[in-house]
Parts: sequence; structure tokens; C-alpha cells
Amino acid sequence: MKHSFDFDPTYGLTLEELLTIQPPKATAEFATFWKLRFHRVQQIAPRPSITDTGKQRGHWIIYDISYHSSHGATIKGWLLIPKTGIIRRGFVVGHGYGGRDEPDFDLPFHDAAILFPCCRGISRSTQAPYSSDPQWHVLHDIDKPNHYILGGCVDDIWLAFSSLLRLFPQTKGHLGYLGISFGGGIGAMAVAWDSRVKKAHFNIPSFGHQKLRLTLPTHGSGNSVQTFFKKNRKAVLETLRFHDAALAAQWIRIPTHFALAKFDPVVAPPGQFAIYNAIPGEKQLFVLDAGHHDYPLKDLQHRQLQSTLVD
Repeated sequence: MKHSFDFDPTYGLTLEELLTIQPPKATAEFATFWKLRFHRVQQIAPRPSITDTGKQRGHWIIYDISYHSSHGATIKGWLLIPKTGIIRRGFVVGHGYGGRDEPDFDLPFHDAAILFPCCRGISRSTQAPYSSDPQWHVLHDIDKPNHYILGGCVDDIWLAFSSLLRLFPQTKGHLGYLGISFGGGIGAMAVAWDSRVKKAHFNIPSFGHQKLRLTLPTHGSGNSVQTFFKKNRKAVLETLRFHDAALAAQWIRIPTHFALAKFDPVVAPPGQFAIYNAIPGEKQLFVLDAGHHDYPLKDLQHRQLQSTLVD
């Protein structure tokens, strides 16, 4: 694939080699960290508030939504409700590190309420003390394992599910998650511990095999972490060992669907595949030619991917 990067975004690996990448070794300490966190967050009442925007798009009625999260954060986003029919299930949809300007209206779930939260500091949830710039956002409290912003963003996803259940209790037992890039990695860390979620889709997920990611040339937020790591090695490693999507994936027991890239200058493919390879149970893989990069078949592969999400 043609590119102008000063490194090879395939890292010299074939698909077969990517599928052999082993995730980091799981520890009981890691599981305890997240189980305790999930228990604490479940004590928070999100108190979701929705406002009809007066707008519709295709099959959907568009609502604004806000809810309370941990550490006093207020999370805002969008809620899509179908114009007709019965709401039988619910989905939370995570965004990339670029945030989002609107919901995804092309998702093929016409019997679902779909919540699109903006994680703390990003897009609609811009607020002090978090930077909205991905290069700084990813470093917020990276020297404090219990306060690192990625953990707070996982809280935001858990409480998005709590909000859906508060608004649509009939969706209990029928909740799913979809996340891309930043939202893919955050989502893997979230659904690993949340038994309310019954299936998940991760698209070019980030934050997989953090120790390996620190060694791979990259653009984006990963480069920011690498730069900070050079002068703060011990503190960064101590925090990242608890915020690793490939570690969390070893506890995922629900059906999962992945879209992973063989070429990606922003989320290194070895990290993406480490998450997929870590899943011990039912999983499906859709292989993309590239992620975070334009290529001739991009639109076609997006349409093909969307068709695989229908169930």
C-alpha cells in the first residue's frame, strides 16, 4: 500500500503472523483492580436526562442525552430511538479519539435504542480538567493507576449501559457494544467485567498489549505516550499494566466481532490483533486492508463490514 510514513505501518507482519501474537500474561491483580472498580461505579446513579431535538433522520428520532459519571464528570451525547416498532434491545456506541459530531445513522438495528456517549473530555463532554486534544487527553493522570483517564472513560461506558437500562428496562439481557479505535479499546476494557453486555463489536481497537505498543513507531495518541514514557518509564508502566485491552480481553466471555487492519499508522496492528487473539471464546474476524488511512477499497469494505453486523 502506498504511503508517505517514515515507518512501515504493517510492521513487516503478514496476517498469519498477526494472528500468532500473544497477549500479555494475565494476573489476578489485574482482575481484582477492575472488578473492584466496576463494583464502585455501579453504586453511582447516572440520572440520565434526555431532550427531544425535534430532529429525525431516516428511521431515527434524535435525542440529546446527558448523565452523571465518576469523579463528578457529566457525560453528554446522543440517543437514537426508532420512529416505529418496539424497542427490544440497546446498544452503546463508542467513538474514536477524534470524537464525534453526530450519531451513526446507518447502523442496522431498527429495534434498538442506541446511545452514543462522548467520553469525558471529548466532543460534547469537553470539561475541566480534561484536555480535548488526544495528545494530552491520553496523558491525563497517567502516573496514577487509580485515576488514569482511560479508567474514567471505561466508567463512562459502564454508566452509559446503566443509563440505557434506566430509560429502557426492557433491554435487560439484550445489550450490546460497538466501538472504534479509542472506543474499541475502552470498550474491551469495559465489557470484560460487565455481565449486562451480551455481545460486542470492536473496530481497529486501541490500547492492546501496551508494553508492545510502546516499542512500535506510530502516530496519534500512542506517539504521545511513547514520548512521555521516555522520561517517566516506571510510572507509565505501572499505570498501563492495568489499562490494557489485550489483558482485559482474556476475561471476555460473550460473542465478539472484530474488524482489524493489516496496515495502520495510528493503532499498530500487532496491538489490535493481540486483543483479538486474547479472546478465549466465540469470535469473528473481518480483515481490513488498512485503518486510519485512505485506500481504494475503503468504502466497499465499510459496506461489507456493515452487512456483517446485521443479526
